[in-house]
Amino acid sequence: MSVTTKQEAVYKKYGIDADAIPEHVAIIMDGNGRWAKKRLMPRNFGHNAGRKALKLALKNCTLLGVKHLTAYTFSTENWRRPEEEVAFLMKLLKTAIFEEVPEMKKEGVRIKFLGDLTGLPQELQDQCHSAMAELDGNTRIQLNIMLNYGSRNEILNGVKSLLKNPPQDIDTLTEDDISKSLYTADMPDPEILIRTSGEYRISNYLLWQIAYTEIFILDILWPDFDLEALANVIAQYQKRDRRYGGLTDEDS
Repeated sequence: MSVTTKQEAVYKKYGIDADAIPEHVAIIMDGNGRWAKKRLMPRNFGHNAGRKALKLALKNCTLLGVKHLTAYTFSTENWRRPEEEVAFLMKLLKTAIFEEVPEMKKEGVRIKFLGDLTGLPQELQDQCHSAMAELDGNTRIQLNIMLNYGSRNEILNGVKSLLKNPPQDIDTLTEDDISKSLYTADMPDPEILIRTSGEYRISNYLLWQIAYTEIFILDILWPDFDLEALANVIAQYQKRDRRYGGLTDEDS
């Protein structure tokens, strides 16, 4: 891959191999509420900071050469939160889409909103579809916003889709067929999954797609996630021995 002067400087600083950049990074953005509480502020203050952290993460992934960033933004379980907080999050999403799309268009960002969008307020659904259409021709990086998303529901919907058009011989059904029935059908599985805030849970996120993903649990809270955190994860990822269940020469 061709490397810019700025990229080269970052790669050198963090010991990153330019020829081994992961294509797809997935993130569970956890810790907004605790970040705000530590500052004696309401949870919504943390969500605003979390929005800024996602924008920064997108810029940093673009800088490092990552092609897909998938962010767990609002889960199917998040509806259980207080009504006021859910309303704020819906408003924050609408505002963010309105404000960020022009810059994303300029920066070559393609966006996908993945999940059960029909469960969202109609105005937000319309904004999501409009943003996806406006940014569809961009190819520099793809940002996947997982919205009203739950992995079990995704797999269930994928199975339903397959049952509506089943193969003539069920024995010909393959793992690839299932992958193609999911929201992430047009992209590679993530090589890296990052969870901030130190929690050791997957939280119903990309259960099919992360079968061989390298997982990184970071003690920092999401609003503090920066270039150093991302670059250090990628540098550590490049040192891991990805065997996919097999053995390396050292193991045999």
